[in-house]
Amino acid sequence: MWEALQFGFMQNALLAGVLASISCGIIGSLIVVNRMVFISGGIAHAAFGGIGLAIFLGFSPSLGAALFALGVSLIMGVVSLKSKHRADTIIGVLWAVGMAVGIILIDLTPGYHADLMSYLFGSILAVTELDLWLMSILDGIIFLVILTLYKEFIAMSYDEEFAFVVGVPVTPLYFALLCLTALSIVIIIRIVGLILVIALLTIPPYIAEKYTGSLRKMMIFSAVLGTFFTLTGLAISYYYDLTSGATIIMVAGVTFLCIEGLDVIKRN
Repeated sequence: MWEALQFGFMQNALLAGVLASISCGIIGSLIVVNRMVFISGGIAHAAFGGIGLAIFLGFSPSLGAALFALGVSLIMGVVSLKSKHRADTIIGVLWAVGMAVGIILIDLTPGYHADLMSYLFGSILAVTELDLWLMSILDGIIFLVILTLYKEFIAMSYDEEFAFVVGVPVTPLYFALLCLTALSIVIIIRIVGLILVIALLTIPPYIAEKYTGSLRKMMIFSAVLGTFFTLTGLAISYYYDLTSGATIIMVAGVTFLCIEGLDVIKRN
């Protein structure tokens, strides 16, 4: 692995893995404690519509995914608040329609799109310096928002009714979290693809929650775990010539299963 670090693309991949893990640790922890995993999956898959639209109109797929993900996250937020008894159905429909729109628009675009699979399953080795700058900016936005509103997010996450009573703007915070989730998804798509993005957003925070006693520690430990999963998966994929995104998720999944297995053994 060390000899591979002399290559620029491998250096970019390592840095991209760390940047993605930071956003996963921060936003993934909030997603897990607020039980928003299904909504996050809907945003991630619907973002493919933005990728298809960007390819069809000829601009950056990452920008298209970001704009589409932000729009869909706001729609899903309204649905989850106004129609709670039908929210899962509507989110599932938006999930499917977003992907269908993306596929149809790509079909209508002339030419061969060689990088399409990278958006579905990730291509960390193809990360460019422009991607790294974009990831850094988005990470900075996420960090500043959470740092500024940390206490409010804690109140909303653990006791929404109390937060509302004491004057915390719960609804705006909820929509802000959805938008931050959309931005995080755009970062992670380049690493593991939109098909696998939800695993990297939720597995590290789920494990971290078991061994931490505060949201701050959970975020930090989750970011460390995400970095470990990403770098270990990248090393394994390099040595055995495997798809990097799938290998990263496999490392995270095996770790998750081992920890769950140990918990079962302890309980018995």
